[in-house]
Amino acid sequence: MDTLLLLKAAVMGVVEGLTEFLPISSTGHLILAGSLLGFADAKAKVFDIAIQTGAIGAVVIVYWHKIWGALVALPSSRSAQRFALNVLIAFLPAVVLGLLFGEAIKAHLFTAPVVAATFILGAFVILWAERRPPGAARVQSVDDMTPLDALKVGLAQCAAMIPGTSRSGATIIGGMLLGLSRQTATDFSFFLAIPTLIGAGAYSLYKERALLSWADAPLFGVGLLLSFVSAWICVRWLLRYIANHSFVPFAWYRIVFGLIVLLTWSMGWVAWAD
Repeated sequence: MDTLLLLKAAVMGVVEGLTEFLPISSTGHLILAGSLLGFADAKAKVFDIAIQTGAIGAVVIVYWHKIWGALVALPSSRSAQRFALNVLIAFLPAVVLGLLFGEAIKAHLFTAPVVAATFILGAFVILWAERRPPGAARVQSVDDMTPLDALKVGLAQCAAMIPGTSRSGATIIGGMLLGLSRQTATDFSFFLAIPTLIGAGAYSLYKERALLSWADAPLFGVGLLLSFVSAWICVRWLLRYIANHSFVPFAWYRIVFGLIVLLTWSMGWVAWAD
């Protein structure tokens, strides 16, 4: 395995881990990073999706107590059953819409203008959500969510099918606009990421298996490991951050990044798809 290729995989793993759970779109960052590194062929696109599984490992570790407690109590606890049902309900819309429209979205929306527009539009949605008056949230814990709350968050997650939107941004900010507290929306976004990203990674690997061989194992291993480590650092930081801060700085970051995307595209510096 080429050492330079492994270094590229390491960089992409770090980018994935640091951006997956922040409301700034890991997809947009991976597209830009992959283009700059010359790591943007068909196999690289499978790699980008597969290494999300490493980031999910970080969520499982951070939330292990809650996840394990729910699994153990599932046969007898109504609260655990409601939690599992809510995650399942929220997961299903992305499955259905992904299977129906995923290929069309990849074919037509993975362009620089679309990514830039969704970055900037998402920034204004964040600013709008953060203007809510104190005490506007009606749901203060994941355990207090209803199936209808979960369904609404699941539908919000579907907006992330458009590149540049951000899965975390759609679920966290969407949850806040739907009445969840910032902490609850963030927690549920992490829990929902587990089936969503594992499912997307497994589906992508199976669908594109003809592109892969055992010789690619070191490449994917490096990406998964660096994705896990950087995501673990990021998730722990984010949970401390939201205790006393809003998502407004991420909104301004999105605007700047959206403008960078437009600049790199218009100047021909990065080979964005068209």
